[in-house]
Amino acid sequence: MQEQQCWQAVISRDKNYDGQFVVAVISTGIYCRPSCPSRQPKHENVRFFDTPAEARSAGFRPCKRCLPDQSRLMEQNLEVVEQICAVLSQPNPEIPTLAELGRQFNLSPYHLQRTFKRMVGVTPRQYAAAQRLHRFKNGLKTGQPVTDALYEAGYPSISSVYGENSDQLGMSPGRYQSGGKSMSMIYTVTPCALGWLLVAATEKGICAVRLGDSPGELKTGLLLEFPAARINQDEAEFSQWVSMLVDFLKGDQPNLDLPLDIQATAFQHQVWQALREIPYGSTRSYSEIAASIGRLSAARAVANACADNPAALVIPCHRVVRKDGNLGGYRWGIERKRKLLEQEAKSIKNAPK
Repeated sequence: MQEQQCWQAVISRDKNYDGQFVVAVISTGIYCRPSCPSRQPKHENVRFFDTPAEARSAGFRPCKRCLPDQSRLMEQNLEVVEQICAVLSQPNPEIPTLAELGRQFNLSPYHLQRTFKRMVGVTPRQYAAAQRLHRFKNGLKTGQPVTDALYEAGYPSISSVYGENSDQLGMSPGRYQSGGKSMSMIYTVTPCALGWLLVAATEKGICAVRLGDSPGELKTGLLLEFPAARINQDEAEFSQWVSMLVDFLKGDQPNLDLPLDIQATAFQHQVWQALREIPYGSTRSYSEIAASIGRLSAARAVANACADNPAALVIPCHRVVRKDGNLGGYRWGIERKRKLLEQEAKSIKNAPK
């Protein structure tokens, strides 16, 4: 919402906006619901926050009169969003429009879209498309014919698959089903400070960086996604990149400006780019990353994007922790995450002044 729209809701004490944002008053240090009956503040003294938690983080305390932390509407919003997700997860040939969803859930299309995106991190249409793609890829992996897989996933035609997912599948449905037939990549596996390191690349750049306990485990994982691709082991072809990654794990190479050839949704691309901008030796919380890309309430979606990161270290998802300082999760093992952060902190401490 625009600030002027928020301010208008405060002026009119519109209860329909309770739960959509809170208004904080600099002169009193208090935040309220838009409908709070207390004396109206001056416009220049207010700040708007999407959630009470953000207002508290900024140093404000809740109003004892309107009790903004106890707003039932926020809980109702969460319940409605969960119901909308259930509808969008169904394999329908046509993704429901905002108007259709609005009528079904008795919400205006604008309010539905804003609330859904604030809580999930993507629009309803993007969410439905992602669910449909997930069903389609699973169908192909289980051996279903392309036509059967696309119709069971909810696509109305083969052309809709190409049009909607050309940037996410990374190849035609037929080639994906064949396990990446005709694709070429090279890889190498080498011991490192955290066990074993696998690096794979296409002619465009690095497509996978993985950490594991054995060469066999890492190679198997690489082959699982594209078992029919032409994958060759070659240590010399991109040895410089591998050396940089190994040195990074030793604390001798703080900057990894390496070319990548990876597939990503628009949201994943935003998150992964934000991760690459975290300075060496620093950390950010999931909510801070969400805020940096303009998705204040998408911390959970940020965590999912971190878990899907195909290029460990180059995209430093190990630098993202929970708001309370807890390490959170890590695709390659929480102990590896701990050691990575400790190594970076040590390198910063010992760096020449």
